[in-house]
Amino acid sequence: MADSLVIVESPAKAKTIGKYLGRKYIVKASMGHVRDLPKSQWGVDTENQFKPKYITIRGKGDVLKELRNARKKVKRVYLAADPDREGEAIAYHLAHSLNLEMDEQCRVVFNEITKPAVKEAFKHPRKIDMDLVEAQQARRILDRLVGYGISPLLWKKVKKGLSAGRVQSVAVKLIIDREKEIRNFQPEEYWTVTVQLLAGEEIFEAKFYGYGKKKTELKSEADVKKLLEAVKGKRYSVEDVKKSKRRKNPAPPFITSSLQQEAARKLRFRAAKTMAVAQQLYEGVELGKKEGSVGLITYMRTDSTRISPTAQKEAGTYIKEKYGDSYLPDKPRTHKKKAGAQDAHEAIRPTSALRTPAQIKPHLSRDQYRLYKLIWERFVASQMAPAVLDAISADIRAGEALFRATGSKVKFPGFMKVYVEGNDDGKKEEDKFLPALEPGQMLKKKSIEPKQHFTQPPPRYTEARLVKTLEEKGIGRPSTYAPTLDTIQKRGYVMLEDKRFVPSELGEIVHSLMEEFFPEILDVTFTVHMEEELDHIEEGKVNWVEILERFYEKFEKRLEVAEEEMKEVEIRDEVSDEVCEKCGEPMVYKFGRYGKFLACSGFPDCRNTKPILKTTGVDCPKCEKGEIVERKSKKRRTFYGCDQYPECDFVSWDKPIPRNCPKCESMLVEKKRKKETMIRCTKCDFEEEKN
Repeated sequence: MADSLVIVESPAKAKTIGKYLGRKYIVKASMGHVRDLPKSQWGVDTENQFKPKYITIRGKGDVLKELRNARKKVKRVYLAADPDREGEAIAYHLAHSLNLEMDEQCRVVFNEITKPAVKEAFKHPRKIDMDLVEAQQARRILDRLVGYGISPLLWKKVKKGLSAGRVQSVAVKLIIDREKEIRNFQPEEYWTVTVQLLAGEEIFEAKFYGYGKKKTELKSEADVKKLLEAVKGKRYSVEDVKKSKRRKNPAPPFITSSLQQEAARKLRFRAAKTMAVAQQLYEGVELGKKEGSVGLITYMRTDSTRISPTAQKEAGTYIKEKYGDSYLPDKPRTHKKKAGAQDAHEAIRPTSALRTPAQIKPHLSRDQYRLYKLIWERFVASQMAPAVLDAISADIRAGEALFRATGSKVKFPGFMKVYVEGNDDGKKEEDKFLPALEPGQMLKKKSIEPKQHFTQPPPRYTEARLVKTLEEKGIGRPSTYAPTLDTIQKRGYVMLEDKRFVPSELGEIVHSLMEEFFPEILDVTFTVHMEEELDHIEEGKVNWVEILERFYEKFEKRLEVAEEEMKEVEIRDEVSDEVCEKCGEPMVYKFGRYGKFLACSGFPDCRNTKPILKTTGVDCPKCEKGEIVERKSKKRRTFYGCDQYPECDFVSWDKPIPRNCPKCESMLVEKKRKKETMIRCTKCDFEEEKN
């Protein structure tokens, strides 16, 4: 008969841990937090040391009743929520709800849900860490003061349903500041001149570098004409050749922010999706009768690249057996600790490097497999030898003009055999061919091509870029990135266009009001300082009440001024050319979580809405009456269908192009491959590369 009750957050985690602990333990799930501040009230007594008013979360009464009944049947209770501030707070509220003593050794934490880690953790239970609890409580109350202080003002002065928050307001500011940079950007003209040269039978390219030994920029067509005149009739010869070996080290194993960034680049996952799938992998996945439910990765909310010696040894064993001794570094690899990192947990890694993605693929969903493969490959690569690249640079002279050709070739792939880190431009590092060249060697010019360019404005933020920027500036913590990006879209402050953030008119209005009346909330330095103060509370260095008192003293005065001086703002909907087919009123543009859509101006009498359809200029090949338009599936995946739907049900995942097949006159579509996009016919075998 069971003599201990173990409480975790989720049923999946309960199932995995229950299997490891055996019959003497009852394992139950609290389904997350059981107590929180009330939604309908301020919930914080600002005149009594910010005492919070906690209530049982709606719907959690039955859960608590079940846990209390289970507690009566056992001698001891263990609280095994996640190993972070949020998990510590969940444990604290559970202890309070179950009338446990706060000095009882009831808290159990583990970084990975594997049998050895769980068994070891239960040998060393500890008291609830009140410093961690108070750090979480301070953040929660701080966010409540900001949110419930400013939001009613925005409702009153701008529009109902708006909100403000410390981290979300700074994230919106970054997006708006970037948009201003783009609007104010003045493009500058510049030119490049590339010459194609022959070394024997081999062709390669060199770019203009400068005159003599000095680098020279080509800023106008006149500069290009001067260069072309200078090299006219001149012979090309190799002046100097430099060869070198370059060692490239692997990227460290994932932390929360780098996982979100890389999953966005390589898997096209949103930050929220990445964390949801990672949670599933952490809590446990069924791997068949033999293994049962197994936690596949370590805890996914971390800012540390630290790896346990056991995990390093196991990775080394796998690398040696699979690739050989040459792929192992001289000594186990460690990665530099990031400044400001709390380093509370290990990096995100597979719980066993020997559990390869291919072995467990049949037991995983598509998304679970892809994310696990990414985490597994990154970790194994992080423990491998560096890649060695042969680099070559050749200076080529034509009169006074100097051209430069560069090339590189992977001599030893090292970690690149398993994994290469992505980048925001989507470019892959590939071998660049350069023939064997010697100083004094004469070359034959094949062609010379000048190209005009204009400098480009800074790019808009993708989710990956924004997470990276928030992390670099020290805004928020690993657990805050995904919910922050979700909130600013739900509120209609920003939207994603071509997977890049664009501020809405509403977002810019709210931002300007925040800038005028609550500049500290938007101040990056202030936000970073508050995060550091929360860390100091966790470390037991400062009292949480003192931090809130210092903040609220100024904030309360700001609220009073804003209440008096903030003017009401009327946001008028932009009227479209379309008329509502249900009531005849004009349709207006609205902003939702997924961007712009059309809604009837007769709301609330008429609630008709419809998406804004992007046309392709291609007639429907099925009904021949409609036009193919871009649509979104329930999972926000782009597809193409007839605008006469539901009368015509034609759909295509591939984008149609506005010309017919030259062989059979059928519809042509774009087919994307890894490195190129092809144009293919939907009926015959016609195919060509897209220019």
